[in-house]
Amino acid sequence: MKKQTAGRDRLGEFAPKFAQLNDDVLFGEVWSREDKLSARDRSMITIAALFSAGLYPQLKSHLALGREHGVTRTEAVEIVTQLAFYCGWPKAWSTFPLIQEVYGDERPEADGVPSDLSVFPVGRPNTAFAQYFIGRSFLAPLTLEQIPTFNVTFEPGCRNNWHIHHASSGGGQLLICVSGRGWYQERGKEPRELHPGDVVNIPANVKHWHGAAKDSWFQHIAQEIAGAETHTEWCEAVEDEDYLILP
Repeated sequence: MKKQTAGRDRLGEFAPKFAQLNDDVLFGEVWSREDKLSARDRSMITIAALFSAGLYPQLKSHLALGREHGVTRTEAVEIVTQLAFYCGWPKAWSTFPLIQEVYGDERPEADGVPSDLSVFPVGRPNTAFAQYFIGRSFLAPLTLEQIPTFNVTFEPGCRNNWHIHHASSGGGQLLICVSGRGWYQERGKEPRELHPGDVVNIPANVKHWHGAAKDSWFQHIAQEIAGAETHTEWCEAVEDEDYLILP
């Protein structure tokens, strides 16, 4: 999570101690504990709390922050719809214009997937390989000619199992990151944080996994490299205790 400076920017001279507590304690210590709750989950909880209290100026700010953390327009609308029955119908009427203002003309998400991740299609739920993923993923074939190429979309927290692209010669996989933030790790090596523009060359016969960060949607283009006697071996899931300590 990026460092928060809103307190000092707005109240640094008028209320310096409050500004310091806001930036360094609330956001610097509480919000940064993403090993306990992701920034996305904290945003959703905070949006719900501010909506229930009718604190609309702060709610608008946290809707914008939530969008940065991966909260989709559909999810924001559903939070308000759910809580309207418990917290007050007029509050819902007052909140929907804030959501519209923050999310602009963004179209509703298909299956909860943001519509503006990248220029590449999201595709359909990756049901054929769902047993090898924790969380939802989506698969969009871009071309099956020459080099088969797919766009893979991971929801926040989604990652695939450890797996190996076997080949007696050639083989392996190439990943080109196009949206969001993710991770890649080879067995025995430190995890590598991924951002748009990063390229990952995965050798054949190397055990590895890849997927989204806890608080971000993530997309990469995947290309299967031609080789002899190629096949993919799917292995155990990535343990929560190893994944959740990643920032």
